[in-house]
Amino acid sequence: MSIVEVRKLVKNYPGFRLNEVSFNVEAGRITGFIGRNGVGKTTTIKAMLNLIHPDGGTVWFFGKPIRENETEIKVRTGYSTGTVNWYPRRRIGDIVRVVRSFYDNWDGEAYLRYMELFGLDEDKTPMELSEGMKVKFNLLIALSHRAEVLILDEPTSGLDPFSRNEILDIFLQLKKEGVAVFFSTHIISDLEKCADDIVYISKGEIAAASARDDFMERYALPGESLEDAMLRMEGGASHE
Repeated sequence: MSIVEVRKLVKNYPGFRLNEVSFNVEAGRITGFIGRNGVGKTTTIKAMLNLIHPDGGTVWFFGKPIRENETEIKVRTGYSTGTVNWYPRRRIGDIVRVVRSFYDNWDGEAYLRYMELFGLDEDKTPMELSEGMKVKFNLLIALSHRAEVLILDEPTSGLDPFSRNEILDIFLQLKKEGVAVFFSTHIISDLEKCADDIVYISKGEIAAASARDDFMERYALPGESLEDAMLRMEGGASHE
């Protein structure tokens, strides 16, 4: 079942156009959003969540357009941008007490579980955290209110390999619980470990959107890994 439906999304900037981007995000599946820097990944995610206003196209969550149902949809959606500048001198516990007041579905047990798993301390402030720990704090917020879909922009950025594997294992567990996970990344090995589906964007347009196995069958040469295929495709060669 499609949790998110993106249809012909357009956003124009001087020198760049997000050009009729379309894809689906399915329940109980992990979708990797891949493309080199500057091709429209973050613009797409912000437009999906109505954080920027697109010039064309529609985005539907749970069968409803986000423009008319933004508050309801965002309560059911977890979003993380990797690192975010929270109040740098406020205690994590104080920040969380404010954030959880916006969510009737806040899960206190999940919050404590992820606090322990991520090794976070409520008495610390964001300015005392490493870049990797800031990423974990943002994920903590996204994971603590029973979100049915996670929209994550470079969630493993700045994490060491052990911590990245820890996050990917969480994604795999959430998938088993029926959560849809959509995350952008430039770390293709992360997709090889966990992605069910691939959405590949190049120069502001969707170049491919399919199940990972179908993507490999269609675009990869014999013996190529997903990373090999992506590097070759970005280099200008193609194979169908």
